[in-house]
Amino acid sequence: MSAAIKDGLKIHHLRHSSIRNLWTSRRNSITDPIATSNGFANQLAHQLRQSKSCSRFPQSIFRRTKEVEISPTSVMPSSLSKFGPVSWYLSMIKSRPIVTKSITSALIYSAADFSSQSIVEKSSEGYDFVRTLRMAGYGMLILGPSLHYWFNFVSRVFPKRDLPSTFKKMALGQTVYGPTMTAIFFSVNAALQGESGSEIVARLKRDLVPTIISGIMYWPACDFVTFKFIPVNLQPLVSNSFSYLWTVYMTYMASLEKVGTA
Repeated sequence: MSAAIKDGLKIHHLRHSSIRNLWTSRRNSITDPIATSNGFANQLAHQLRQSKSCSRFPQSIFRRTKEVEISPTSVMPSSLSKFGPVSWYLSMIKSRPIVTKSITSALIYSAADFSSQSIVEKSSEGYDFVRTLRMAGYGMLILGPSLHYWFNFVSRVFPKRDLPSTFKKMALGQTVYGPTMTAIFFSVNAALQGESGSEIVARLKRDLVPTIISGIMYWPACDFVTFKFIPVNLQPLVSNSFSYLWTVYMTYMASLEKVGTA
């Protein structure tokens, strides 16, 4: 009886051992799903970090390039750009470019007309404030905005500052912008003085060509400095500064008596 029991226990033990060994072998042959998921997650996170760092690289380059192109202080001496009025003007050029350039043109035209009346002409009839207001209005409403759009247009057509691009910009200014704005200036000023259409045409025939010839002798050197060395956002300011002497001459020409009454 005891021998039969011992034989039964041996058979049970052998069955249990074989089942346990089979289960262990199968479990070792199957990959752990948790480890697999963790490994996949780590690999995915690593790839995302690499793609994110690569995508940030061109964006950082673009941001730095954009800041260099539009920042007014990047072309100004650091000590000058930190000066109160200069810093304020540069910030206004950046935030409100058209309004700032229009007001600048109005002030320069007013100062030029004041110099023209006080120094060049010295009329016995006294100072003509209405004439100065006409010049300020022209600078504010016409010249200032036109300078902003013109310099932006020219810089887009010829973005470089090399000599060929600079001379092309100068040629466009002397053949397109300059004659057009001179004709508009004479026409608007004459119309505000009450001249008729035929009188305006006669004035243009008398004064336009001599003024353009004078401009050819004055503006090329100014345009060369402006287009070659000045960034586009400050070009209207520099052009207005050069135009002070020119505006003294222009206001003098515009103040000549209309054709037929001289």
